[in-house]
Amino acid sequence: MAMKPDIEIAQAAKVQHIEKIAEKIGLSRDDLEFYGKYKAKIPLDVLKRFDKNKDGKLIFVTAITATKAGEGKTVTSIGLCQAMGVLGKKVMLSLRQPSLGPTFGIKGGATGGGYSQVYPMWDIDLHFNGDIHAVGAAHNLLSVLVENHIDKRNTLQIDPTRIVLRKVMDMNARELRKIVVGLGGRKDGGVPHESGFDITVASEIMAIMALAKDMADLRARLSRIVVAYTYDNKPVTADKLKGIGSMCLLLKDALMPNLVQTLEGQPAFIHGAPFANIAHGNSSIIATKYALKMADYVITEGGFAADLGGEKFYDIVCRTAGFKPDVAVLVSSVRALKMHGGMTEEELDALLKKKTPSPAEEKKHLEYLEKGFANLDKHIENMHKFGVPVVVALNRFPTDTDAELDLCKKHCDKKGVRSAHSRVFVEGGKGGVELAKAVLECLEKEKSNFHVLYDEKLPIKKKIEIVAKEIYGADGVVYVGTAPQNIATIEKNGNDKLPLCMAKTQLSITDDPKVKGAPKGWKLTVREVRLSAGAGFIIPLTGEMATMPGLPVEPVAEKINIDDKGYITGLN
Repeated sequence: MAMKPDIEIAQAAKVQHIEKIAEKIGLSRDDLEFYGKYKAKIPLDVLKRFDKNKDGKLIFVTAITATKAGEGKTVTSIGLCQAMGVLGKKVMLSLRQPSLGPTFGIKGGATGGGYSQVYPMWDIDLHFNGDIHAVGAAHNLLSVLVENHIDKRNTLQIDPTRIVLRKVMDMNARELRKIVVGLGGRKDGGVPHESGFDITVASEIMAIMALAKDMADLRARLSRIVVAYTYDNKPVTADKLKGIGSMCLLLKDALMPNLVQTLEGQPAFIHGAPFANIAHGNSSIIATKYALKMADYVITEGGFAADLGGEKFYDIVCRTAGFKPDVAVLVSSVRALKMHGGMTEEELDALLKKKTPSPAEEKKHLEYLEKGFANLDKHIENMHKFGVPVVVALNRFPTDTDAELDLCKKHCDKKGVRSAHSRVFVEGGKGGVELAKAVLECLEKEKSNFHVLYDEKLPIKKKIEIVAKEIYGADGVVYVGTAPQNIATIEKNGNDKLPLCMAKTQLSITDDPKVKGAPKGWKLTVREVRLSAGAGFIIPLTGEMATMPGLPVEPVAEKINIDDKGYITGLN
Protein backbone atom coordinates (compact mmCIF):
# COMPACT_ATOMS: atom_id res chain seq x y z
CA MET A 1 0.00 0.00 0.00
CA ALA A 2 1.37 3.43 -0.94
CA MET A 3 2.32 5.72 1.93
CA LYS A 4 0.42 8.93 2.57
CA PRO A 5 2.16 12.17 1.55
CA ASP A 6 4.25 13.79 4.31
CA ILE A 7 1.76 16.61 4.77
CA GLU A 8 -1.11 14.15 5.36
CA ILE A 9 0.92 12.19 7.91
CA ALA A 10 1.76 15.42 9.73
CA GLN A 11 -1.80 16.77 9.66
CA ALA A 12 -3.12 13.50 11.10
CA ALA A 13 -0.44 13.22 13.82
CA LYS A 14 -1.49 13.14 17.49
CA VAL A 15 0.96 15.62 18.99
CA GLN A 16 1.30 17.20 22.42
CA HIS A 17 0.87 20.80 23.52
CA ILE A 18 4.28 22.51 23.49
CA GLU A 19 3.97 23.00 27.27
CA LYS A 20 4.19 19.20 27.71
CA ILE A 21 7.24 19.01 25.45
CA ALA A 22 8.93 21.79 27.45
CA GLU A 23 8.38 19.87 30.71
CA LYS A 24 10.58 17.05 29.35
CA ILE A 25 13.59 19.39 29.31
CA GLY A 26 12.97 21.16 32.60
CA LEU A 27 10.97 24.16 31.38
CA SER A 28 7.70 25.42 32.84
CA ARG A 29 4.83 27.29 31.23
CA ASP A 30 6.21 30.59 32.53
CA ASP A 31 9.53 29.93 30.77
CA LEU A 32 7.95 29.94 27.30
CA GLU A 33 7.08 32.63 24.78
CA PHE A 34 4.13 30.91 23.08
CA TYR A 35 3.59 31.00 19.31
CA GLY A 36 0.31 29.06 19.36
CA LYS A 37 -0.19 25.56 20.79
CA TYR A 38 2.77 23.79 19.20
CA LYS A 39 5.60 26.33 18.99
CA ALA A 40 7.44 28.44 21.53
CA LYS A 41 10.55 30.54 21.88
CA ILE A 42 12.82 30.23 24.91
CA PRO A 43 14.18 33.56 26.28
CA LEU A 44 17.95 33.67 26.73
CA ASP A 45 17.69 34.53 30.44
CA VAL A 46 15.69 31.32 30.96
CA LEU A 47 18.35 29.29 29.15
CA LYS A 48 21.13 30.73 31.32
CA ARG A 49 19.67 28.81 34.28
CA PHE A 50 21.08 25.67 32.66
CA ASP A 51 24.64 26.99 32.26
CA LYS A 52 26.10 24.82 35.05
CA ASN A 53 24.51 21.58 33.81
CA LYS A 54 26.84 18.90 32.47
CA ASP A 55 26.84 18.56 28.65
CA GLY A 56 25.22 15.56 27.03
CA LYS A 57 26.73 13.59 24.13
CA LEU A 58 26.87 15.40 20.78
CA ILE A 59 25.86 13.34 17.72
CA PHE A 60 26.56 15.06 14.41
CA VAL A 61 24.62 13.87 11.34
CA THR A 62 26.12 14.46 7.90
CA ALA A 63 26.01 12.70 4.51
CA ILE A 64 27.72 11.62 1.34
CA THR A 65 27.64 14.06 -1.61
CA ALA A 66 24.09 14.98 -2.63
CA THR A 67 22.52 13.29 -5.65
CA LYS A 68 19.14 13.35 -7.35
CA ALA A 69 18.47 10.02 -5.62
CA GLY A 70 18.25 11.67 -2.19
CA GLU A 71 20.20 10.58 0.84
CA GLY A 72 17.65 11.41 3.56
CA LYS A 73 19.88 13.27 6.03
CA THR A 74 17.18 15.26 7.84
CA VAL A 75 14.74 12.35 7.98
CA THR A 76 17.56 10.22 9.45
CA SER A 77 18.38 12.89 12.06
CA ILE A 78 14.74 13.09 13.17
CA GLY A 79 14.24 9.31 12.99
CA LEU A 80 17.40 8.69 15.03
CA CYS A 81 16.08 11.10 17.67
CA GLN A 82 12.75 9.24 17.75
CA ALA A 83 14.60 5.91 17.94
CA MET A 84 16.60 7.15 20.94
CA GLY A 85 13.22 7.97 22.47
CA VAL A 86 12.01 4.42 21.80
CA LEU A 87 15.07 3.20 23.72
CA GLY A 88 14.15 5.44 26.66
CA LYS A 89 16.93 7.98 26.23
CA LYS A 90 16.62 11.67 27.09
CA VAL A 91 17.30 13.09 23.65
CA MET A 92 16.88 16.36 21.79
CA LEU A 93 17.28 17.71 18.25
CA SER A 94 19.02 20.92 17.16
CA LEU A 95 18.24 21.67 13.50
CA ARG A 96 18.15 24.63 11.08
CA GLN A 97 14.99 26.18 9.70
CA PRO A 98 14.33 25.64 5.97
CA SER A 99 14.41 28.62 3.59
CA LEU A 100 11.35 29.65 1.58
CA GLY A 101 13.37 29.81 -1.66
CA PRO A 102 14.25 26.10 -1.87
CA THR A 103 10.91 25.11 -0.27
CA PHE A 104 9.02 26.63 -3.21
CA GLY A 105 11.80 25.89 -5.68
CA ILE A 106 13.04 22.33 -5.56
CA LYS A 107 12.62 20.80 -2.08
CA GLY A 108 8.97 21.33 -1.23
CA GLY A 109 10.03 21.35 2.42
CA ALA A 110 12.91 20.24 4.61
CA THR A 111 11.45 18.99 7.87
CA GLY A 112 12.05 15.27 7.47
CA GLY A 113 9.52 12.96 5.86
CA GLY A 114 7.20 10.01 6.26
CA TYR A 115 6.91 9.10 9.95
CA SER A 116 10.07 10.99 10.93
CA GLN A 117 9.17 14.67 10.87
CA VAL A 118 9.31 17.74 13.08
CA TYR A 119 5.95 19.34 13.82
CA PRO A 120 4.22 21.57 12.69
CA MET A 121 6.03 21.05 9.39
CA TRP A 122 3.94 23.58 7.43
CA ASP A 123 4.91 26.39 9.80
CA ILE A 124 8.57 25.35 10.05
CA ASP A 125 8.81 25.15 6.24
CA LEU A 126 7.16 28.55 5.77
CA HIS A 127 7.31 31.69 7.95
CA PHE A 128 7.80 29.75 11.21
CA ASN A 129 8.29 32.31 14.00
CA GLY A 130 9.57 35.05 11.71
CA ASP A 131 13.32 34.55 12.20
CA ILE A 132 14.30 34.61 8.52
CA HIS A 133 12.10 37.66 7.92
CA ALA A 134 13.79 39.44 10.85
CA VAL A 135 17.23 38.70 9.41
CA GLY A 136 16.14 40.02 6.01
CA ALA A 137 14.80 43.21 7.60
CA ALA A 138 17.98 43.80 9.62
CA HIS A 139 20.17 43.18 6.57
CA ASN A 140 18.19 45.48 4.30
CA LEU A 141 18.05 48.18 6.98
CA LEU A 142 21.85 48.18 7.01
CA SER A 143 21.86 48.29 3.20
CA VAL A 144 19.61 51.36 3.03
CA LEU A 145 21.70 53.09 5.72
CA VAL A 146 24.76 52.60 3.49
CA GLU A 147 22.95 53.94 0.42
CA ASN A 148 21.51 56.88 2.35
CA HIS A 149 24.91 57.80 3.77
CA ILE A 150 26.44 57.96 0.29
CA ASP A 151 23.57 60.03 -1.06
CA LYS A 152 23.36 62.55 1.80
CA ARG A 153 26.92 63.24 2.98
CA ASN A 154 29.33 60.40 2.43
CA THR A 155 31.61 61.66 5.19
CA LEU A 156 33.00 58.11 5.35
CA GLN A 157 34.20 58.48 1.75
CA ILE A 158 32.57 55.20 0.65
CA ASP A 159 33.34 54.30 -2.96
CA PRO A 160 29.92 53.41 -4.52
CA THR A 161 31.65 50.90 -6.76
CA ARG A 162 33.07 49.13 -3.68
CA ILE A 163 29.88 48.45 -1.70
CA VAL A 164 30.16 44.78 -0.73
CA LEU A 165 26.88 44.52 1.20
CA ARG A 166 24.22 43.40 -1.25
CA LYS A 167 20.43 43.17 -0.72
CA VAL A 168 18.62 40.00 0.39
CA MET A 169 15.27 38.26 -0.02
CA ASP A 170 14.14 34.75 0.91
CA MET A 171 13.20 33.63 -2.60
CA ASN A 172 15.08 32.05 -5.49
CA ALA A 173 15.31 35.15 -7.69
CA ARG A 174 18.04 34.65 -10.29
CA GLU A 175 16.88 37.81 -12.12
CA LEU A 176 18.10 39.89 -9.15
CA ARG A 177 21.59 38.43 -8.93
CA LYS A 178 23.04 41.46 -10.72
CA ILE A 179 21.17 44.78 -10.81
CA VAL A 180 21.76 48.54 -11.09
CA VAL A 181 20.36 50.72 -8.30
CA GLY A 182 20.10 54.48 -7.75
CA LEU A 183 18.54 55.33 -11.11
CA GLY A 184 16.58 58.57 -11.37
CA GLY A 185 19.24 60.99 -10.15
CA ARG A 186 20.12 62.03 -6.61
CA LYS A 187 16.66 63.40 -5.84
CA ASP A 188 14.78 60.19 -6.64
CA GLY A 189 17.31 57.37 -6.72
CA GLY A 190 20.58 58.35 -5.09
CA VAL A 191 23.92 57.37 -6.60
CA PRO A 192 23.71 54.86 -9.48
CA HIS A 193 25.89 51.77 -9.04
CA GLU A 194 25.83 48.00 -9.52
CA SER A 195 24.35 45.83 -6.78
CA GLY A 196 22.48 42.55 -6.46
CA PHE A 197 20.51 40.22 -4.23
CA ASP A 198 21.61 37.21 -2.22
CA ILE A 199 19.13 34.81 -0.64
CA THR A 200 18.46 35.82 2.98
CA VAL A 201 19.90 32.63 4.42
CA ALA A 202 23.23 33.48 2.72
CA SER A 203 23.28 36.85 4.52
CA GLU A 204 26.19 37.40 6.88
CA ILE A 205 23.58 38.44 9.44
CA MET A 206 22.03 34.96 9.31
CA ALA A 207 25.48 33.46 9.89
CA ILE A 208 26.05 35.92 12.73
CA MET A 209 22.74 35.01 14.41
CA ALA A 210 23.62 31.31 14.20
CA LEU A 211 27.10 31.92 15.67
CA ALA A 212 26.26 34.55 18.32
CA LYS A 213 26.39 33.42 21.95
CA ASP A 214 24.13 36.16 23.35
CA MET A 215 22.86 39.69 22.61
CA ALA A 216 26.21 41.30 23.48
CA ASP A 217 28.02 38.97 21.08
CA LEU A 218 25.36 39.62 18.41
CA ARG A 219 25.86 43.39 18.78
CA ALA A 220 29.65 43.10 18.55
CA ARG A 221 29.49 40.86 15.47
CA LEU A 222 26.99 43.09 13.67
CA SER A 223 29.29 46.05 14.35
CA ARG A 224 32.20 44.30 12.60
CA ILE A 225 30.39 43.63 9.30
CA VAL A 226 32.37 45.17 6.43
CA VAL A 227 29.79 46.93 4.25
CA ALA A 228 32.04 48.74 1.77
CA TYR A 229 35.51 50.15 1.08
CA THR A 230 36.58 53.77 0.87
CA TYR A 231 38.17 55.48 -2.13
CA ASP A 232 41.57 54.70 -0.59
CA ASN A 233 40.69 50.99 -0.06
CA LYS A 234 39.97 51.04 3.69
CA PRO A 235 37.14 48.83 5.04
CA VAL A 236 33.99 50.54 6.35
CA THR A 237 32.28 48.61 9.16
CA ALA A 238 28.58 48.60 10.02
CA ASP A 239 29.07 50.41 13.33
CA LYS A 240 30.09 53.53 11.38
CA LEU A 241 26.51 53.72 10.02
CA LYS A 242 25.08 53.92 13.57
CA GLY A 243 22.21 51.48 13.00
CA ILE A 244 23.40 48.56 15.14
CA GLY A 245 20.88 49.23 17.91
CA SER A 246 18.00 49.16 15.43
CA MET A 247 19.31 45.93 13.91
CA CYS A 248 19.54 44.31 17.37
CA LEU A 249 15.97 45.38 18.06
CA LEU A 250 14.79 43.71 14.83
CA LEU A 251 16.66 40.54 15.81
CA LYS A 252 15.76 40.37 19.52
CA ASP A 253 13.11 37.64 19.10
CA ALA A 254 14.98 35.85 16.32
CA LEU A 255 17.92 35.29 18.70
CA MET A 256 15.72 33.09 20.92
CA PRO A 257 15.67 29.41 19.88
CA ASN A 258 12.38 27.86 18.73
CA LEU A 259 11.03 24.78 20.52
CA VAL A 260 8.93 22.25 18.59
CA GLN A 261 8.59 18.44 18.64
CA THR A 262 9.05 15.33 16.54
CA LEU A 263 5.98 13.32 15.54
CA GLU A 264 6.82 11.02 18.48
CA GLY A 265 7.11 13.80 21.04
CA GLN A 266 10.85 14.41 21.39
CA PRO A 267 11.85 18.06 21.97
CA ALA A 268 13.51 19.85 19.05
CA PHE A 269 15.17 23.23 18.77
CA ILE A 270 14.84 24.67 15.24
CA HIS A 271 17.05 27.74 15.05
CA GLY A 272 19.22 29.44 12.45
CA ALA A 273 19.11 28.93 8.70
CA PRO A 274 22.54 29.54 7.11
CA PHE A 275 23.03 27.81 3.72
CA ALA A 276 25.76 25.16 3.75
CA ASN A 277 27.01 25.66 0.20
CA ILE A 278 27.44 29.43 0.80
CA ALA A 279 27.39 30.06 4.55
CA HIS A 280 28.36 27.61 7.34
CA GLY A 281 25.16 25.56 7.18
CA ASN A 282 24.48 24.56 10.78
CA SER A 283 21.90 25.34 13.46
CA SER A 284 22.65 28.02 16.02
CA ILE A 285 25.28 27.77 18.72
CA ILE A 286 22.67 28.90 21.27
CA ALA A 287 20.29 26.06 20.35
CA THR A 288 22.95 23.33 20.32
CA LYS A 289 24.66 24.60 23.48
CA TYR A 290 21.48 24.55 25.54
CA ALA A 291 20.18 21.31 24.05
CA LEU A 292 23.41 19.77 25.37
CA LYS A 293 22.59 21.21 28.80
CA MET A 294 19.00 19.87 28.73
CA ALA A 295 19.41 16.35 27.30
CA ASP A 296 21.73 13.36 27.61
CA TYR A 297 22.00 13.04 23.83
CA VAL A 298 21.77 15.80 21.25
CA ILE A 299 21.46 15.21 17.51
CA THR A 300 22.42 18.07 15.22
CA GLU A 301 22.83 18.11 11.46
CA GLY A 302 25.07 19.95 9.01
CA GLY A 303 23.73 21.07 5.65
CA PHE A 304 24.57 19.07 2.50
CA ALA A 305 27.50 16.66 2.59
CA ALA A 306 30.39 16.16 5.00
CA ASP A 307 32.68 18.30 2.81
CA LEU A 308 30.36 21.31 3.30
CA GLY A 309 28.19 21.39 6.44
CA GLY A 310 30.41 18.76 8.06
CA GLU A 311 33.74 20.50 7.56
CA LYS A 312 32.17 23.85 8.52
CA PHE A 313 30.59 22.44 11.68
CA TYR A 314 33.99 21.30 12.83
CA ASP A 315 36.16 24.18 11.61
CA ILE A 316 33.75 27.08 12.29
CA VAL A 317 31.01 26.12 14.76
CA CYS A 318 33.02 23.86 17.05
CA ARG A 319 35.99 26.24 16.93
CA THR A 320 33.71 29.14 17.90
CA ALA A 321 31.58 27.37 20.51
CA GLY A 322 34.06 24.87 21.93
CA PHE A 323 31.87 21.89 21.01
CA LYS A 324 33.48 18.45 20.93
CA PRO A 325 31.40 16.05 18.78
CA ASP A 326 31.30 12.49 20.10
CA VAL A 327 30.27 10.66 16.91
CA ALA A 328 29.45 11.43 13.27
CA VAL A 329 26.56 9.65 11.57
CA LEU A 330 27.23 9.54 7.81
CA VAL A 331 23.98 9.10 5.88
CA SER A 332 24.04 7.24 2.61
CA SER A 333 21.75 5.21 0.38
CA VAL A 334 22.28 2.41 -2.10
CA ARG A 335 20.78 4.35 -4.98
CA ALA A 336 22.82 7.50 -4.24
CA LEU A 337 26.01 5.45 -4.12
CA LYS A 338 25.10 3.90 -7.48
CA MET A 339 24.79 7.39 -8.97
CA HIS A 340 28.28 8.18 -7.68
CA GLY A 341 29.38 4.99 -9.39
CA GLY A 342 28.07 6.08 -12.79
CA MET A 343 24.35 5.22 -12.84
CA THR A 344 22.52 7.67 -15.12
CA GLU A 345 19.41 9.66 -14.23
CA GLU A 346 17.45 7.56 -16.75
CA GLU A 347 18.49 4.38 -14.95
CA LEU A 348 17.59 5.99 -11.62
CA ASP A 349 14.14 6.99 -12.94
CA ALA A 350 13.56 3.40 -14.08
CA LEU A 351 14.65 2.20 -10.64
CA LEU A 352 12.26 4.60 -8.89
CA LYS A 353 9.40 3.20 -10.98
CA LYS A 354 10.21 -0.18 -9.39
CA LYS A 355 11.05 -1.77 -12.68
CA THR A 356 12.38 -5.25 -11.87
CA PRO A 357 16.00 -5.41 -13.08
CA SER A 358 17.16 -8.30 -15.24
CA PRO A 359 20.13 -10.39 -13.97
CA ALA A 360 22.42 -8.39 -16.29
CA GLU A 361 21.06 -5.09 -14.94
CA GLU A 362 21.39 -6.35 -11.37
CA LYS A 363 25.03 -7.17 -11.98
CA LYS A 364 25.55 -3.73 -13.49
CA HIS A 365 23.89 -2.10 -10.45
CA LEU A 366 26.31 -3.92 -8.13
CA GLU A 367 29.20 -2.64 -10.24
CA TYR A 368 27.83 0.92 -9.94
CA LEU A 369 27.53 0.45 -6.18
CA GLU A 370 31.09 -0.83 -5.87
CA LYS A 371 32.43 2.19 -7.78
CA GLY A 372 30.25 4.58 -5.78
CA PHE A 373 31.88 3.51 -2.51
CA ALA A 374 34.72 5.92 -3.41
CA ASN A 375 32.51 8.86 -2.37
CA LEU A 376 31.48 7.21 0.89
CA ASP A 377 35.09 6.30 1.67
CA LYS A 378 36.31 9.85 1.12
CA HIS A 379 33.75 11.24 3.56
CA ILE A 380 34.60 8.56 6.15
CA GLU A 381 38.28 9.46 5.75
CA ASN A 382 37.46 13.16 6.15
CA MET A 383 35.50 12.64 9.36
CA HIS A 384 38.39 10.65 10.78
CA LYS A 385 40.73 13.54 9.97
CA PHE A 386 38.86 15.50 12.66
CA GLY A 387 39.30 12.64 15.15
CA VAL A 388 35.57 11.78 15.22
CA PRO A 389 34.32 8.15 15.12
CA VAL A 390 31.87 7.34 12.30
CA VAL A 391 28.68 5.29 11.99
CA VAL A 392 27.30 4.84 8.46
CA ALA A 393 23.50 5.07 8.26
CA LEU A 394 22.15 3.31 5.21
CA ASN A 395 18.78 4.88 4.43
CA ARG A 396 16.78 1.99 2.98
CA PHE A 397 14.51 2.28 -0.04
CA PRO A 398 12.10 -0.37 -1.40
CA THR A 399 14.25 -0.74 -4.54
CA ASP A 400 17.33 -1.89 -2.54
CA THR A 401 18.15 -5.57 -3.06
CA ASP A 402 19.57 -7.93 -0.43
CA ALA A 403 22.73 -8.31 -2.52
CA GLU A 404 23.25 -4.53 -2.57
CA LEU A 405 22.65 -4.16 1.17
CA ASP A 406 25.01 -7.06 1.93
CA LEU A 407 27.70 -5.46 -0.23
CA CYS A 408 27.36 -2.18 1.71
CA LYS A 409 27.62 -3.98 5.06
CA LYS A 410 30.72 -5.90 3.99
CA HIS A 411 32.31 -2.73 2.65
CA CYS A 412 31.77 -0.83 5.91
CA ASP A 413 33.10 -3.78 7.91
CA LYS A 414 36.20 -3.78 5.72
CA LYS A 415 36.63 -0.02 6.37
CA GLY A 416 36.37 -0.65 10.11
CA VAL A 417 33.26 1.49 10.66
CA ARG A 418 29.93 0.53 12.17
CA SER A 419 26.94 0.60 9.84
CA ALA A 420 23.21 0.17 10.28
CA HIS A 421 20.07 0.17 8.18
CA SER A 422 17.54 2.94 8.70
CA ARG A 423 13.81 2.55 7.98
CA VAL A 424 12.73 5.71 9.79
CA PHE A 425 10.83 7.16 6.83
CA VAL A 426 8.38 4.26 6.75
CA GLU A 427 8.48 3.12 10.39
CA GLY A 428 9.36 6.21 12.45
CA GLY A 429 11.41 5.71 15.61
CA LYS A 430 11.19 1.92 15.68
CA GLY A 431 12.73 1.87 12.19
CA GLY A 432 15.81 3.62 13.57
CA VAL A 433 16.46 1.39 16.59
CA GLU A 434 19.21 -0.56 14.78
CA LEU A 435 20.95 2.72 13.94
CA ALA A 436 20.43 4.12 17.46
CA LYS A 437 21.98 1.00 18.99
CA ALA A 438 24.99 1.27 16.65
CA VAL A 439 25.44 4.93 17.64
CA LEU A 440 25.16 4.11 21.36
CA GLU A 441 27.66 1.27 20.96
CA CYS A 442 30.06 3.62 19.16
CA LEU A 443 29.69 6.21 21.95
CA GLU A 444 30.47 3.53 24.50
CA LYS A 445 33.42 1.89 22.75
CA GLU A 446 35.09 4.61 20.65
CA LYS A 447 36.40 7.81 22.19
CA SER A 448 36.32 10.98 20.09
CA ASN A 449 39.59 12.85 19.79
CA PHE A 450 38.13 15.91 18.09
CA HIS A 451 40.39 18.61 16.64
CA VAL A 452 40.05 21.21 13.90
CA LEU A 453 41.73 20.73 10.51
CA TYR A 454 43.93 23.84 10.38
CA ASP A 455 45.21 26.80 12.39
CA GLU A 456 43.12 29.87 11.49
CA LYS A 457 46.22 32.05 11.80
CA LEU A 458 47.77 30.48 8.67
CA PRO A 459 47.84 32.56 5.43
CA ILE A 460 44.56 32.50 3.49
CA LYS A 461 45.98 30.61 0.50
CA LYS A 462 47.51 27.98 2.79
CA LYS A 463 44.17 27.39 4.52
CA ILE A 464 42.38 27.08 1.16
CA GLU A 465 45.02 24.62 -0.01
CA ILE A 466 44.60 22.48 3.12
CA VAL A 467 40.81 22.22 2.67
CA ALA A 468 41.13 21.65 -1.10
CA LYS A 469 43.65 18.84 -0.74
CA GLU A 470 42.58 17.22 2.53
CA ILE A 471 38.78 17.43 2.22
CA TYR A 472 38.03 17.69 -1.51
CA GLY A 473 40.93 15.56 -2.78
CA ALA A 474 42.23 18.26 -5.15
CA ASP A 475 45.86 18.45 -6.31
CA GLY A 476 46.03 22.22 -5.88
CA VAL A 477 44.24 25.55 -6.21
CA VAL A 478 43.93 28.00 -9.13
CA TYR A 479 43.06 31.66 -8.41
CA VAL A 480 41.16 33.59 -11.08
CA GLY A 481 39.05 36.74 -11.36
CA THR A 482 39.22 39.06 -8.35
CA ALA A 483 40.41 36.36 -5.92
CA PRO A 484 44.11 37.45 -5.73
CA GLN A 485 43.13 41.10 -5.24
CA ASN A 486 40.47 40.15 -2.64
CA ILE A 487 42.99 38.14 -0.64
CA ALA A 488 45.54 40.99 -0.76
CA THR A 489 42.93 43.47 0.52
CA ILE A 490 41.81 41.19 3.38
CA GLU A 491 45.43 40.59 4.41
CA LYS A 492 46.38 44.26 4.16
CA ASN A 493 43.58 45.21 6.55
CA GLY A 494 44.47 42.49 9.06
CA ASN A 495 41.33 40.40 8.66
CA ASP A 496 43.04 37.23 7.47
CA LYS A 497 43.37 35.32 10.79
CA LEU A 498 39.93 33.75 10.46
CA PRO A 499 38.64 30.28 9.52
CA LEU A 500 37.33 29.60 6.01
CA CYS A 501 33.73 29.14 4.91
CA MET A 502 34.08 27.58 1.46
CA ALA A 503 31.30 28.38 -1.04
CA LYS A 504 31.15 25.29 -3.27
CA THR A 505 28.58 23.26 -5.16
CA GLN A 506 26.78 20.68 -3.04
CA LEU A 507 26.40 18.34 -6.02
CA SER A 508 30.04 17.24 -6.17
CA ILE A 509 33.00 16.88 -3.84
CA THR A 510 34.79 18.91 -6.55
CA ASP A 511 33.84 22.42 -7.71
CA ASP A 512 32.11 20.99 -10.81
CA PRO A 513 28.50 19.90 -10.09
CA LYS A 514 28.57 17.35 -12.92
CA VAL A 515 31.42 15.31 -11.40
CA LYS A 516 30.38 12.40 -9.15
CA GLY A 517 32.39 10.01 -7.00
CA ALA A 518 35.67 11.20 -5.46
CA PRO A 519 38.06 12.03 -8.32
CA LYS A 520 41.74 12.84 -7.99
CA GLY A 521 44.05 14.85 -10.26
CA TRP A 522 42.00 18.06 -10.45
CA LYS A 523 42.47 21.62 -9.23
CA LEU A 524 40.04 23.78 -7.23
CA THR A 525 39.20 27.12 -8.88
CA VAL A 526 38.73 30.13 -6.57
CA ARG A 527 37.26 33.15 -8.42
CA GLU A 528 36.40 35.52 -5.55
CA VAL A 529 37.14 35.77 -1.82
CA ARG A 530 34.72 37.63 0.46
CA LEU A 531 35.19 38.74 4.04
CA SER A 532 32.52 38.10 6.69
CA ALA A 533 34.25 39.88 9.56
CA GLY A 534 31.13 39.89 11.72
CA ALA A 535 30.48 36.17 11.30
CA GLY A 536 34.19 35.66 11.76
CA PHE A 537 35.10 33.81 8.58
CA ILE A 538 36.45 34.27 5.05
CA ILE A 539 34.41 32.99 2.06
CA PRO A 540 36.30 31.70 -0.99
CA LEU A 541 33.80 31.34 -3.86
CA THR A 542 34.75 28.34 -5.97
CA GLY A 543 33.70 27.20 -9.43
CA GLU A 544 30.44 28.80 -10.60
CA MET A 545 28.85 28.95 -7.14
CA ALA A 546 26.04 31.57 -6.97
CA THR A 547 24.83 33.24 -3.76
CA MET A 548 21.27 33.51 -5.11
CA PRO A 549 19.71 30.23 -6.31
CA GLY A 550 17.35 30.03 -9.28
CA LEU A 551 14.10 28.13 -9.81
CA PRO A 552 13.88 24.83 -11.77
CA VAL A 553 11.77 24.37 -14.91
CA GLU A 554 8.82 23.21 -12.80
CA PRO A 555 9.03 24.87 -9.35
CA VAL A 556 7.40 23.00 -6.48
CA ALA A 557 5.39 26.21 -5.89
CA GLU A 558 3.18 25.13 -8.81
CA LYS A 559 1.99 22.09 -6.79
CA ILE A 560 1.49 23.59 -3.32
CA ASN A 561 -2.03 24.66 -2.33
CA ILE A 562 -4.39 25.31 0.58
CA ASP A 563 -8.11 24.69 0.18
CA ASP A 564 -11.03 26.73 1.52
CA LYS A 565 -11.09 24.65 4.72
CA GLY A 566 -7.38 25.18 5.41
CA TYR A 567 -6.19 21.76 4.18
CA ILE A 568 -2.65 21.99 2.75
CA THR A 569 -1.34 19.90 -0.16
CA GLY A 570 1.99 19.76 -1.98
CA LEU A 571 4.36 20.37 0.94
CA ASN A 572 6.62 17.41 1.62
